[in-house]
Amino acid sequence: MTSTDRPTPAQTRPGAAELPGTLRVGVSRSWLEIREFFREWETVLFTFAFPTLILLLFSAIFADMDQGPQIHMQATEFYLPGLIAMALMSVSFQTLGVGIATERDNGTLRRLRGTPMPPAAYFLGKTGMVLLLALGQLILLLGVARIGYGADLPVQLGDWLTITWVFVLGTVACSLLGIACSSLARSARGASVIVIVPFLVLQFFSGVFIPVQALPDWVVNVAAVFPLKWMAQGMRSAFYPESAAALEPSGAWDLHLVLAVLAVWCVVGVILCLLTFRWKTAKDG
Repeated sequence: MTSTDRPTPAQTRPGAAELPGTLRVGVSRSWLEIREFFREWETVLFTFAFPTLILLLFSAIFADMDQGPQIHMQATEFYLPGLIAMALMSVSFQTLGVGIATERDNGTLRRLRGTPMPPAAYFLGKTGMVLLLALGQLILLLGVARIGYGADLPVQLGDWLTITWVFVLGTVACSLLGIACSSLARSARGASVIVIVPFLVLQFFSGVFIPVQALPDWVVNVAAVFPLKWMAQGMRSAFYPESAAALEPSGAWDLHLVLAVLAVWCVVGVILCLLTFRWKTAKDG
């Protein structure tokens, strides 16, 4: 028998079946991740309720927002784009950063690494969960703004296309950063500080709560290094009237920069994950 005629390992074992591919395992893993997430009602409530609660509070506290003689919006319409960007980063960066650190600390990652599951399937499962949560956040915020407050939503196809690519690129970039940051934490408890504190600071630096034009230049420059500022700017370009571009630091929406920065962060995120991701803690050896 020649080397080309030798049976495969599956053929040499009676009844052995071929293992499913990475994509199939990833889809199954994604469904498992989603079910596990929704079993913890406290996490579900906090994840989905927090951005919506802020939108409700701002809409109740503030009336109309006058940003110049030609720019007049409801408070709901004014804060909606930034809160959408914040919500997307919450379900990607924060959820994965804390969640993966917890799984590493309790040994889940180490056990998964010892199974025949392809490593890529684990990340596909996390990606599927994050995209579903992000879509749920987007629909919830849009629904509350439109049904609860009669906010005007985009009507142009181009605006919805902008929302779509900012949604995808921003969510992917923040997910990769969350995975990378999870490796910085020495324990599950420490992950909350490492992930949540910078996320909270970026919310104030990126124009989510405070209008960009009211922020000092150095704050805006710091925020411009990270994805959240560009996600919020991209969303504002779709929701705000064209005249509101004058409120941006450069006086324009700069969607080419939004696209470039988010794409670069996707690449940087992949590199950081490859360099830093660990399946076990330092104490495991």
